[in-house]
Order: sequence, then C-alpha cells, then structure tokens
Amino acid sequence: MRGRRGLGGEVLRLMVAADGTRHRTAALRLGKYLAHAGVASRRAAEQMIAAGRVTLAGEICTDPARDVDDASGVAVDGRPLAGAEPRVLYALHKPVGVLSTARDTHGRRTVLELVPAGGLRLYPVGRLDADSSGLILLTNDGELANRLTHPRFEVPKTYRAKLSPPAPGPAALRALREGVELEDGPTAPARVRTLGDGRIELTIHEGRNRQVRRMCTAVGHPVLELVRTRFGALTLGALQPGEHRRLSLAEAERLRALTL
Repeated sequence: MRGRRGLGGEVLRLMVAADGTRHRTAALRLGKYLAHAGVASRRAAEQMIAAGRVTLAGEICTDPARDVDDASGVAVDGRPLAGAEPRVLYALHKPVGVLSTARDTHGRRTVLELVPAGGLRLYPVGRLDADSSGLILLTNDGELANRLTHPRFEVPKTYRAKLSPPAPGPAALRALREGVELEDGPTAPARVRTLGDGRIELTIHEGRNRQVRRMCTAVGHPVLELVRTRFGALTLGALQPGEHRRLSLAEAERLRALTL
C-alpha cells in the first residue's frame, strides 16, 4: 500500500496493523516527523529546527518542510532518532462522565485513561460531551484526525437520543431533517428516524459543540440520553462502556477514504 497526500501535500504515514505489524514508513515533513517521534510539539519542533539543532545525515537542516523518513538520519542535538511513532487508531466506547480531552486541569477522568497508549501521544478525534456516551476515536495521526473532523469532508456521525416527552411529532422531525436555526447559524439537514419510546436516530455531518443536544432542544425535545453509534462506516458494535479496540489497517483506510 502506498501513502496518500494530505491537505498540506505531505505523504501520509501508514497505520500499524492491529496485530502490531509495522509497514513501510513514508515521507513526512521534518517538523511533523519530529512531533511524531515524540520529540516535541509541532511548533516547538519547528523552533528547534530554526535554531539549527536538527541534522540530516550530519548536516544541519533549518527547513521544517523538508521531506524525511526513517532513512534520512535525523538527529536532534547530535542524538539520532529511532524514527517517527507508528500510526495507530483506536475505537473507544466513552462512558458517561468521562471527558473527551487529552488532559483535564481539574483531575477529572479522560478518554486517554481508558486506552493503553504504550508511550504514544494519543488524542481524541473530535469530542463527545461528558454527559454523552458512545463511539469516539483516538489516534496519534494528527493528519487523519484533522481530515475526519474537517467540515469540508462531511464525515457522517450517527447518534441515538432519548428525548424528553412527549414523543416528537411530525413538525419537530421535519425541522430536524430540514435544518434547525441555532445561535451559531442554521444546521445542515439531518437524517432522522424514530425508534419508538421517545427515541430517535439522527445522522449529521457537522461537528459543532453539543450540536445534537442543541438541535433537539430547539425543536422542543431536550435530550435525556445521547449515544454516538457510528463514525463514518465504523460502528460501536459490541463495545461496552469503557471498552476499546485497535482498528485494523483496512478499517483505518476506509475511514481515510471518506476524506479523499
């Protein structure tokens, strides 16, 4: 399999398979390579490059956009790097009460505590509010994360919501399907179907803060429970709250294909 070019033109790294098999490393821009190797954040890595602290095969390189790979002899302060981190992608069933952030200044539990990072710098793809549960992705592939959450690619996400009674009528359902006026502008049309017992399934391709909850409140039916069941072609499946699994290369590629 070959790498694909990202939004910025760089060749993307391939994922590591769920069985741990490593595949050939494709080229990355130097600043991104250092960040993926765990040296520093992208911005700090670019500052290190500008300061002349990074060499390629013994020669100082001050261009953060220079394409490099594991054979380029990248070193920082004279210390050779073992290579960029392998790209991994996890599916997690986020429980209610857990924050979908990388860290919390108040010491509250986050999704990163539920997935074994193995020394890798994982971060969530998009967010679910603390009161919601369901499917969330975690990865150390920033390019893939950005593409999956970028409005340009309209990656669909499906939720199941239990609404406050009475059950939504035709007018409320029509409003959700046609788009709802919110304080930050109208929403795009959603796919909606009723499930009975005051529950609906709703699919959107936007990613605004607490969007599903705000849409339902706007049509007069605040959400009592909210679960994300699908992200693109990936479903929550049999994962129980707090459980996770590592995605296969094929699953990662199907997600990536949504953004091509």
